[in-house]
Amino acid sequence: MRRTAKTKPRLKPAAISPARKIEPRSKSLHLSDHGAVDRQRVPVQSLGRAFAILEEIARHRDGIGLAELSKMVGLHNSTAFHLAKTMVSLGYIRQERDSKRYRIGLPLFALAASALDEVEMVNIATPILEQLSRETGESGHFAVRMGDAVVVIARTSGSGAFQLTDRVGVVRPAHCTALGKVILASLDDDQFKRFVQRAELKPSTKKSITEVPALLREIADVKRTGVAFDQGEFNLEVRCIAVPTKDFTGQTIGAIGISGPIWRESSQALQTKTKAVQSAGARLSAAFGAKSIAKFQPE
Repeated sequence: MRRTAKTKPRLKPAAISPARKIEPRSKSLHLSDHGAVDRQRVPVQSLGRAFAILEEIARHRDGIGLAELSKMVGLHNSTAFHLAKTMVSLGYIRQERDSKRYRIGLPLFALAASALDEVEMVNIATPILEQLSRETGESGHFAVRMGDAVVVIARTSGSGAFQLTDRVGVVRPAHCTALGKVILASLDDDQFKRFVQRAELKPSTKKSITEVPALLREIADVKRTGVAFDQGEFNLEVRCIAVPTKDFTGQTIGAIGISGPIWRESSQALQTKTKAVQSAGARLSAAFGAKSIAKFQPE
């Protein structure tokens, strides 16, 4: 019994020793957890720095050099350089070849543009259309491309005695409407060529353009002046004016215009109201983020 009693104390250290060995392991696990947290913080920190760089570059329309950029965002030159280099490779910023200054890249604008859905477009366009209708007394329309046609996604009524009753969502052919001609004028040569090959230039009235050479001349004129007209080509009793609306990428994303009866829209009235439509187009383009309204004025 004495031997048994003596062996028990000897077993206690053995029983305790595993617990003592666990302590450094738990510390090791604790350190590993910190290491995991640190590894998670690094990319988050880099992400924050990247956005700081983007925002700073965006504030400098003429571009910004690496030294000034590093100073403004509070980073070492090498850190800012590697982050900027990554963003340049992704296209979200670009570096001018001669001056080496950084500027915002077009993919960033395109990304933002894709988030601007039609509901937002309508909300932005409607107040400007209402003002245009008050100024001209005519129905205002804002349309976007839908395949080879255009769809009116916002409209307002004017104060004139006769007003069009087109509803929102109505689809109109591109080749014989002012809104549609603006959209066609925004296509590049290949896109327009494919449109001509597949589209049927069906007449809506006896004044509709149904021949490709005539359409080519019409679209060339729209590109030159920045203004499109519908001289009774869709409805014999109606004349229309339209101009492009652009976004911050410089791309045409829609067309804004007015429509009125031919007896009220004489040639002189058209010229006077064209200025109001151009002004509305410039305001809407600016609301969509376009940098300059000068480009929306006719040559």
